[in-house]
Amino acid sequence: ENVALRGKATLSKPYNHLGLASNGIDGNHDGIFEHGSCVHTGNHDTPWWRVDLLEPHRVEWVIITTRGDCCPEQINGSDIRIGNSLDNNGNQNPRCATITNLQSGISATYKCNGMDGRYINIVKPGKTGVVVFCEFEVYGVPLKKEYCTSNNKKDCNDNK
Repeated sequence: ENVALRGKATLSKPYNHLGLASNGIDGNHDGIFEHGSCVHTGNHDTPWWRVDLLEPHRVEWVIITTRGDCCPEQINGSDIRIGNSLDNNGNQNPRCATITNLQSGISATYKCNGMDGRYINIVKPGKTGVVVFCEFEVYGVPLKKEYCTSNNKKDCNDNK
């Protein structure tokens, strides 16, 4: 089950009214930007997009679907980061993968092998540019409340 569909998304700075953060978790894989189902940040330093899963999850893998009508290189060089911290907007959480060499209109899977976190970011660290993609899926399971209260209370304070 794609747990991102229940989440809330935000981004660093919008490009325009079509490239909304929520488009990345709307369940629509349409890769044509003008159809209004893709994410597109503004062009600035260290652009990012984030999904809040609303509670910590153990993430096994994520799938990103690229824009199909142009510009696949715009997502390349971005990190996928997973964790429970919102320090620096969550952009310093542990890295699951770095996105490289994606083509237009494909869905690529990245294995995160059980990384724990509430927040998943796609960020271009230290680079000026944009983050553009059309769908982001997250596959994992919620962490048990007992785990959070006994082992990781500081990072799970919203999951009581």
